[in-house]
Amino acid sequence: MEFLTSSAGNILSALPPFLLVLTIVVFFHELGHYLVGRWCGIKAEVFSVGFGPELLGRTDRHGTRWKLSLIPLGGYVKFLGDENAASLPTGSGAPALTDAERSQSFPNAALWRRAATVAAGPIANFILAIAIFAVTFGVNGRMISDPVVASVQPASAAEAAGIQAGDRFVAIDGIKVEIFDDVQRYVMVRPEVPITLTMDRQGALVDLTLTPVRTEISDNFGNKMEVGRIGVVTNDDAGNFRVREYGPIEAVGEGVAQSWYIVTRTVGYIGNIISGREKPDQLGGPIRVAKYSKDMSTLGIMALIQLAAVLSVSIGLLNLMPVPMLDGGHLVFYAIEAVRGKPPGEVAQEWAYRFGLTIVLALMIFATWNDVTMLIG
Repeated sequence: MEFLTSSAGNILSALPPFLLVLTIVVFFHELGHYLVGRWCGIKAEVFSVGFGPELLGRTDRHGTRWKLSLIPLGGYVKFLGDENAASLPTGSGAPALTDAERSQSFPNAALWRRAATVAAGPIANFILAIAIFAVTFGVNGRMISDPVVASVQPASAAEAAGIQAGDRFVAIDGIKVEIFDDVQRYVMVRPEVPITLTMDRQGALVDLTLTPVRTEISDNFGNKMEVGRIGVVTNDDAGNFRVREYGPIEAVGEGVAQSWYIVTRTVGYIGNIISGREKPDQLGGPIRVAKYSKDMSTLGIMALIQLAAVLSVSIGLLNLMPVPMLDGGHLVFYAIEAVRGKPPGEVAQEWAYRFGLTIVLALMIFATWNDVTMLIG
């Protein structure tokens, strides 16, 4: 009973920061659909923040109903001609449209207009993340250090490979290393994967091969994860720690790089799960996001906004998966339509959406199980 009471209290205290983060991310996703749809001449009937009964709203001069709904777990844009808020194919039960309405409906828009409208949601998520990271780098700069080894931990992969104090990382697997953070980022997502290092040792280049050791670490909030470690350390004397400042254009470039890093790390993790090199216990759902939101809120509003950026990339990437029910699934249908000259039949689309719904529900159940296991364990 004490555990249940404590868990309920933790969940309730996590709701405000979680809903703030989720609302920001979902709003921009749906705003991407809406703006590009409008630009393409498609009428949006409803723009809803949340699901369920309407709490308050207004209808603008274009006929779009903007509303705040009771259940604040997401949102949607419903375009004219959609059978429902998920933009499923219009079935025989859909009301007939007049000629004027048909010209503004989603199903009757040109293929490229439909594809652009669907793709705009995930793209908006990436743009939001890039903007947040760019502002963060532009305002605060970034702490960096030279990729120089100050010490090597005993009995580590680095010691076994022959890395010495004073060595400078030049490249990893042929990729140029500029700062020490480049080494950490590359190594941590490759546990038990052999890598080749090029080191500068007193002016001479030395090639070494080692395998990062899988290591379980915990952050300041007790969240555990497994990462690759090679056992090298830098310090202020060796690494020359300093704050790098960025102009507006450079900050945007760093925002793109940071967002791309999250994409590659996520895709790499999923690939490692499929290949059996990683456990799927890091796949989380709303409960885990709520916990992280609560954790970040203790560090201040900027930390919470940066979490929104990370989540925005993740949601954008998730929606691009080629699964019916998701934006990526719609884009697959449009690609088929472009090749065939006509969309797949209604029966094929119906079965595909059923299959997609099954996958999405299974993923949600699995992620929720992981979240509950995390709370218990």
